[in-house]
Amino acid sequence: MSAPRAHLEVLPRGVQIALALGVLALLLFPAVGSDFYVQMVTRMVILAIFAMSLDLLQGVTGLVSLGHAAYFGLAGYALAFLTPQHGPSSLWWTLPLAVAGAGLAALVIGFFVVRTHGIYFIMVTMAFAQMVFYLFFDNKPLGGSDGIYINFRPDASVAGWLPFDLEGRKTFYYFTLALALGVYALLRRLLWSPLGRALAGIRVNEHRMRAMGFATRGYKLTAFTLAGALAGLAGYLWGAQTGYVNPELMGFHMSAHAIMMVILGGMGNFAGAAVGAFAFELLLHWFKDLTKHWQLLMGGFIVLTLLVAPRGLLGLLQRRKPAGEPHG
Repeated sequence: MSAPRAHLEVLPRGVQIALALGVLALLLFPAVGSDFYVQMVTRMVILAIFAMSLDLLQGVTGLVSLGHAAYFGLAGYALAFLTPQHGPSSLWWTLPLAVAGAGLAALVIGFFVVRTHGIYFIMVTMAFAQMVFYLFFDNKPLGGSDGIYINFRPDASVAGWLPFDLEGRKTFYYFTLALALGVYALLRRLLWSPLGRALAGIRVNEHRMRAMGFATRGYKLTAFTLAGALAGLAGYLWGAQTGYVNPELMGFHMSAHAIMMVILGGMGNFAGAAVGAFAFELLLHWFKDLTKHWQLLMGGFIVLTLLVAPRGLLGLLQRRKPAGEPHG
């Protein structure tokens, strides 16, 4: 799959309208959806943040990581360790701390993995993630294979004033949606910044970028660290919603699911990653209800999608951009 055919950085007007309608539907959904479906869509929004964080690596920079779930799980565990047994912890310091912890882990691991290329990069990211997985899986003080329960959602109180209560399902839904929209806006801004253009250049031809004087290793480490921090944000929200974390959140399957979300929706524009997360979760529930061999159906659907639409589901909405039309 060539880089030009696989990436859709510029969003055509029709795609922009479809995305705006999708956001409007998400804003109105709690008014018509039951508590069960509100929780289900909240989970999809969290996974959309996770997929967008991976798209910064895979879609923009061209780095395929099989260990991205490590940072997702680490932030969830951070919330579990920071939450007391008999009361909630403060949102205002646990969230930044968990995200910073995931980013720091990505910085340390990235320092080693960005020195590799191609298949070696993929395998080293998976190796580090497996090390983190077994660190928690084999250690009873860290919860072991059983994981850890989080008995309370974070408290948003400020000096005794409670601006919103995350224990409410709809409140948590809108809080998660606001963060997802903020992450999307941040990443879209980054995509067209000098940093984003340098990362896109690395994806297309790293050797040429290095010959032009760009310190490509530093740029890749920056992207790796930021992607890990944003994956940590998703992991924190996951732990807060489910009230439970276990080593499987760091496992290979979680990383593989994120890769499939990014490919399914369309790489390189972040909206595609979010669309892929929603589509993947919907298909997952549907296929699991149909048969125990749901993996076969899921794999076949993704292959068929890529054959029909190399740019993913979002690429199906693309039309040829007339000359002079502004970028999305």
